[in-house]
Amino acid sequence: MSTPPIIIKRPVKHSGHHGGAWKVAYADFVTAMMALFIVLWIMNSSKQVQEAVGGYFKDPIGANKVGSAGGGAGAEKKEDMQKLKSELEQTVFKQADLAKIKDQIEMTVTPEGLRIELMESEKGTFFNTGKSEPTPQGRELLMALAKELGKIPNAISIEGHTDSRPYPGGPGNYSNWELSTDRANAARRLMQQNGMRKDQVSQVRGFADQRPRKPDDTQDASNRRISVIVRHRKEDAEESKHSKPVQESKPAHESKPAHESKPAP
Repeated sequence: MSTPPIIIKRPVKHSGHHGGAWKVAYADFVTAMMALFIVLWIMNSSKQVQEAVGGYFKDPIGANKVGSAGGGAGAEKKEDMQKLKSELEQTVFKQADLAKIKDQIEMTVTPEGLRIELMESEKGTFFNTGKSEPTPQGRELLMALAKELGKIPNAISIEGHTDSRPYPGGPGNYSNWELSTDRANAARRLMQQNGMRKDQVSQVRGFADQRPRKPDDTQDASNRRISVIVRHRKEDAEESKHSKPVQESKPAHESKPAHESKPAP
């Protein structure tokens, strides 16, 4: 008589839905989708948002986080001033009326910041002779600059300069000192009314004829000018203090202290 076969049943152990490997794959898929939507959102965001997001990946600890208008963190650095200069030239000079006077607008990057010089002609381009209120052409240029400079957090300084000719007429105690300061203040008021923030101007200064562009010809029309300075942020300014000082051209005659004015309300 044959022996019946012995059948052994071994229980099959399932390792929890294939060990959870599908969860890892799903998580990767969700992460990829999230990254895709973030990229799509950034592509359709404003330039300011794009720069803020890009700045985070460049500087995760937030040292360059956009801050106040006082020239602090987030302001244009020294290496960005050349880029700002190019952008301003493209924006301002593309306007037909202003393109005609581009030879009277000079932008240079200096240790102090980006200096924008609005130089007068003999007939008076931005201000009429002896007057403190801008001409229509001067207003147009200052308004165009204000619109662009209001987009950045850097502090702004505004300077007024005259030539060495005595102030013609008017009260006996009114001189080139008052005229240069009044012109700088008029530029400040107009720019703050047309795009530049109220807290963005850090200084308004009048130098009369003490800092001529052409020391060998102090009566030249180009000495009459308004200077708008986009200042470096504070960190860069501190570095400049410890760097080698830059030689400046001496004025044609001994200078007096700058006639300085606080911005009027």
